Amino acid sequence: MTELSPVPRISVVVPVKNEALNILPLVEEIERACVPLAPFELIYVDDGSTDATAEQIANARTTRPWLRLVRHQSSCGQSAAVRSGVKTARAPIIVTLDGDGQNDPAFIPQLVAALDDPSVGLAAGQRLARKGAAKRWQSRIANGVRGRVLKDGTRDTGCGLKAFRRDVYMSLPYFDALHRFMPALVKREGYRIAHVDVVDRPRHAGQSNYGLFDRLWVGILDLAGVWWLIRRRRLPVIQETL
Repeated sequence: MTELSPVPRISVVVPVKNEALNILPLVEEIERACVPLAPFELIYVDDGSTDATAEQIANARTTRPWLRLVRHQSSCGQSAAVRSGVKTARAPIIVTLDGDGQNDPAFIPQLVAALDDPSVGLAAGQRLARKGAAKRWQSRIANGVRGRVLKDGTRDTGCGLKAFRRDVYMSLPYFDALHRFMPALVKREGYRIAHVDVVDRPRHAGQSNYGLFDRLWVGILDLAGVWWLIRRRRLPVIQETL
């Protein structure tokens, strides 16, 4: 078993389910992208995979002390996997990206740099020229509805490429699909959102586990709940602390 690397500057969290063929190519890309950000750690969260995902991660760990594995006994969903990774992370800055290879790790340094401004709580990737007409249509509907209701100023909350402060994330109310409402909830905490245009790529292998119902209809109640949370939030201005 590999020993943990030094306390990292950033923790990269990658939730995966049945992505065995995508593990090693993405690990290598993340490694190259994070060299200027060292020390770093990479946390893969295996969300109840039934293929060789865990084995592929274990093989990659043998020569990479900064690579860690968290396994869910059964699938709990992307938001739960991200939360498990963030709770396990040791760094104050978290970067997330999807495990299918569609998010390009080359944008990680740019996302992290946006957090140099202490008023920014989240740097959100915004996909350009998204691959697949069906996905573009689904995302346009879901993002359009969300944007009109929450007014979060973010055109693409579904992009997995994000960088944020760990303490800010842990202060957010947790629920399934939290990852799709992070801009609105981070703004609710008084932070600004930075937007970084990123390139969307075809996935390396396999197929998506998410469809239109995951992006819109199942999220209607969550959307209403987030709208309620935003309206009920009052940020106090502390005048003095003795």
